[in-house]
Amino acid sequence: MSSPSPDLDVVVLGGGGHVGLPLSLAFAKAGLRVGVYDTNQATLDRIADGQMPFLETGADELLVDILPTGRLELSADAAMIERTDQLVVVIGTPVDEFLGPSMTIFEKAVGQIAPHLRDGALVVLRSTVYPGTTAYVTQHLADAGCRVDVAFCPERIAEGHALEELESLPQIIGADEDAAAARAASLFRRLAAGTIRTSSKEAELAKLFTNTWRYMKFAVANQFFMIADQAGVDYTNVLRAVREDYPRAADLPGPGFAAGPCLFKDAMQLAAFTSDHFPMGQAAMQVNEGLPAYIVGALEQRYGGLKGKTVGILGMAFKAESDDPRASLSYKLRKLLSWSGARVLATDPYVLDDRLVPLDAVLADSDILILGAPHRPYRDLQIGGKDVVDVWGALGGGIRL
Repeated sequence: MSSPSPDLDVVVLGGGGHVGLPLSLAFAKAGLRVGVYDTNQATLDRIADGQMPFLETGADELLVDILPTGRLELSADAAMIERTDQLVVVIGTPVDEFLGPSMTIFEKAVGQIAPHLRDGALVVLRSTVYPGTTAYVTQHLADAGCRVDVAFCPERIAEGHALEELESLPQIIGADEDAAAARAASLFRRLAAGTIRTSSKEAELAKLFTNTWRYMKFAVANQFFMIADQAGVDYTNVLRAVREDYPRAADLPGPGFAAGPCLFKDAMQLAAFTSDHFPMGQAAMQVNEGLPAYIVGALEQRYGGLKGKTVGILGMAFKAESDDPRASLSYKLRKLLSWSGARVLATDPYVLDDRLVPLDAVLADSDILILGAPHRPYRDLQIGGKDVVDVWGALGGGIRL
């Protein structure tokens, strides 16, 4: 008895998340019948009600437009995979407590999807993975009796700008077989401006190098800030002098918390992958992860300790105009401030967290304010003469540490 014909053009595993949902919406916008497979039923229910579970520019309107078309179907049942010849797997490789890659999630994923894959299906890995993961998945699916094509097509979007960048950025097609490459390219040409063919491991490294290079640039910026601060000069003015009308320094970013679900993790995956443990990446990690401690230490020295002080943190998301607190260094800052003896109040206009308090309370009760995420609503705040730590340089000035 033959399997029924597929009635979904593509299924996105992990389709309710920050990477999977914008991709699903983009595919549906392009006219494909899309299955969103996600184990979080509450998230699926929210999407079905026309509500985005997170901030993403343009997604609220697109979701409302797409739902009545019937081109977006939601399910927490893995059997949805049986209804397509194209599966996009949005699962990344996390790092464990020893900062090494954890393959457990892919071992489980292979076991879960293998019984549902159609013969000859295309399986596309989408999130950042440890080098060699595509080959690992290919072999394990073959061992499970699955005759499928496998490719790695990494997402390279900036969170919050996914819908725009899915169309404007070229798509890397990492595949070790021409058939898999051709099929993956055909799928993503529905969205992308162009495609770039590589082997699977080349694509895996390209994604890791991209995020790690960005992480290292932030580390240089943060190290420069600390050097200038220790020298007693205004780094905002130094940075202006370096970059203004000088194209060779145009790519030097400003200082600030370098965080989020990708940059730190990807740098550590490279450190685990290479035989010399990637000392430049390790140094970048120490600088970026050390910035909250630098701020706290500088404040302790400035005020002769923080015991009895109330410190307010403005912004707990990992970056501006985001509601995503994953790996945000503002939370590390809050912990370090508490350990120093300070009373800490934290607020954010977008992040949902029961531990946060309203902005008015933070402004009224804090002795010192620290800008954790440079959200636009903070740009014109009336601080009332309080001391403000603004590493980002977003508020037009602040105290020198």
